[in-house]
Amino acid sequence: MTIYPTAEQFQGLLANDDGKPVVMVNLLRFKPRADAPHESLSGEEAYHLYGKEMVPFVESKGGRMIWSGRLTSQVIGSGGEEFHVIALVEYPSRKAFLEIAMDPFVNKIGKHRSAGLEMQWLLATTPDYVVPGRSG
Repeated sequence: MTIYPTAEQFQGLLANDDGKPVVMVNLLRFKPRADAPHESLSGEEAYHLYGKEMVPFVESKGGRMIWSGRLTSQVIGSGGEEFHVIALVEYPSRKAFLEIAMDPFVNKIGKHRSAGLEMQWLLATTPDYVVPGRSG
């Protein structure tokens, strides 16, 4: 399963960079048991080690964790039941997201992410949709 973007996906992300904030929707599925160096942990526990270091790092670069929670049921459609956790993270821009993702610190702590994560969908969203009847 895929847990890292391709060069083409990064290029597509930057092609839409208008310098405005981007909210990344993370759909996460964990391994039942983590790989090395965390064989004694569940995949979710190993990934938690990554998040514990990644969230403060993202915040130090101007980003913020908006929300995270466990997926408990899918009401419309199919496929989402494959994921365990959903997290929303805002970055100052798509370029800022890429700079953070490529930072040597993220590479260093990536061992926790790789050990615990089985699959991820990462969706870049632009917070510009206005709900009818609401000012935006």
